[in-house]
Amino acid sequence: QVQLVESGGGLVQPGGSLRLSCAVSGFPLDDVAIGWFRQAPGKEREGVSCISRSHDIRYYGDSVKGRFTISRDNAENTVYLQMNKLKPEDTAVYYCAADKVDFGCWLDGHEYDYWGQGTQVTVST
Repeated sequence: QVQLVESGGGLVQPGGSLRLSCAVSGFPLDDVAIGWFRQAPGKEREGVSCISRSHDIRYYGDSVKGRFTISRDNAENTVYLQMNKLKPEDTAVYYCAADKVDFGCWLDGHEYDYWGQGTQVTVST
């Protein structure tokens, strides 16, 4: 059974940091590209970051470039999203998703085959 489970969300003050984890089970992590997405209330889903199967391609949304870093540990079947210098506008539910693609990765959620349930990130004083 394919399962993606996000963790690491929470409440943080502006300027703070969080690290999200996406634990993948049901298939080897190196079979898929992984994307992180977020959705705030009343807003459309936004592509945050993605990483290819071979680690060599990583993309970031314009709103998080220079602040967020995506990484993967295939041995642990886990993908991470390190989020620094958080802003109130980063508040959203964050989802990870898996795409069975041979090369590259995408910030378009429609490309992805499997999704986690999400973890809430709230940036506030």
